[in-house]
Amino acid sequence: MLTYLLKKLLLIKKVLLLKKKNMSEKELQSKGTMALVCFFIGGLGIHRLMMGYSNWWLMLITLGGCGIWTLIDFIQILTGSLKMADGRDLS
Repeated sequence: MLTYLLKKLLLIKKVLLLKKKNMSEKELQSKGTMALVCFFIGGLGIHRLMMGYSNWWLMLITLGGCGIWTLIDFIQILTGSLKMADGRDLS
């Protein structure tokens, strides 16, 4: 009986984790859109928010690291090395 309950609990946990993962997954963004958003309002970190990163607020309070962090992100977006927060490539 105890093993049956443990199996049921593990199954419920797996289902909840899958639901949480699907709910937190951001929509795949295009490289062109992210480059434009980063170029014009990158200092506010909006491009990182749209890509699902949780550290976007650091860019907001530092104005994109006085522009340095924004420039690095812009170059990474153009070269394709900046990915979505969950590891997917930009479309």
